[in-house]
Amino acid sequence: MEKHALHFDKLLNQKILLAHSGGVDSSVLAYLLLREKINFSVAHCNFQLRGTASDLDLQFVRKWCLDNKIPFLSKTFDTEDFKKKKKISTQEAARELRYNWFFSLMENESFDVLLTAHHLNDQLETFLINTIRGTGLTGLLGIPSSKTLCRPLLQFSKKEILDFALANKIQWREDRSNFETDYLRNQLRKEVIPPLENARDNMLNNFKTTLSQLTETEKFVVGQLESLRKKIFKIEGGVTVLKIAALKKLQPLHFCLHRWLAPLGFDAKEVEKLIDAQSGKFLATSSHRLVRDREKLLLSTLLPMDEEEIPIDLEKGDSPLPLGIHWKTVSSEEGHSFQSNQAYLDKDLLKYPLYLRKYRKGDYFYPTGMKGKKLLSKFFKDEKYSLLEKEQQWLLTSADKIVWVVGKRCDRRFIVHSNSKNRLLMWIGK
Repeated sequence: MEKHALHFDKLLNQKILLAHSGGVDSSVLAYLLLREKINFSVAHCNFQLRGTASDLDLQFVRKWCLDNKIPFLSKTFDTEDFKKKKKISTQEAARELRYNWFFSLMENESFDVLLTAHHLNDQLETFLINTIRGTGLTGLLGIPSSKTLCRPLLQFSKKEILDFALANKIQWREDRSNFETDYLRNQLRKEVIPPLENARDNMLNNFKTTLSQLTETEKFVVGQLESLRKKIFKIEGGVTVLKIAALKKLQPLHFCLHRWLAPLGFDAKEVEKLIDAQSGKFLATSSHRLVRDREKLLLSTLLPMDEEEIPIDLEKGDSPLPLGIHWKTVSSEEGHSFQSNQAYLDKDLLKYPLYLRKYRKGDYFYPTGMKGKKLLSKFFKDEKYSLLEKEQQWLLTSADKIVWVVGKRCDRRFIVHSNSKNRLLMWIGK
């Protein structure tokens, strides 16, 4: 295991955290880091799943760190209790617990990179598990790495790691649970992979080549998807617009929708249904909303329904108001023509405080230029508001009466007239 093959040069001048279980893989990685004089700290998890053996693992790793003057961090978990509360498997519980702790350590202690000792056999096991689960191309790429999560041993087989440990007289603790077949990963490790290795020489090296080719394929696909996304996803007024005609030309549509929208929580099959749905239909995830609006889909960040009323104090000089609204008093002698982004109001007709709020069902006002009153919902429909635009529209109110559909239309009950003495001009923008 030469230094250049491990890419340790990328770890220089970084604060390193090594996940060390006490097993042969992490013991070899710890030995290599020490040999190459790379500064690092060790984090050890005690999941309390194997009784005394778990405690002995902790003692083993702690002593190794003490003997080699390596900073040591450990945490003991009640894994069984966590598993029951979350209603997940033991392996899922242990994984979630350890990575939550590792990442909290990285944030709180300012570590730059987390190292784990996953190897080529782990890659093959993950590949097979994801194949069984029916994942897409991304799931077949094995165990991911990133700038903050590095796995230096991924190109080495378990046999190579064991041979290196024996040749260098490296000590480690054996986890007996690895020999059990209660879990799918262990079943593959003990019952599926050995026959494959026996049936084909260089099987793991051939798999490594396949993985490399799949990785190159993924890079190409990502590039093509990003190029297509830039053509189809257009930002208009703070909302991402996807034209339905352009979407329907995509082949394969389902694949593109999945790769673009699944990270936001959307199901590609449901998005396909939305494309053919009536205008006004929508899908929502915990973070985003996708709305069918005539011949396009509108994608936006999902904001909580805002029931808050923002008070407006006109006595605070001419300081800008929320939403970029400005105001000033004007004399009756000043002539003024209405503009769409302005409200020209009679101050004496207003009751204070004024408030900014969002639309509520049943809202109505008396629009300038029209006779009678009009439901705000009907106004929105006539103005061809999308659902998102409707939710984002602010209203200026006085005694809960709508004074101004901000930036759109005033209520004629509050606008200036020939006898108005105290006049207020409000506008959006500079």
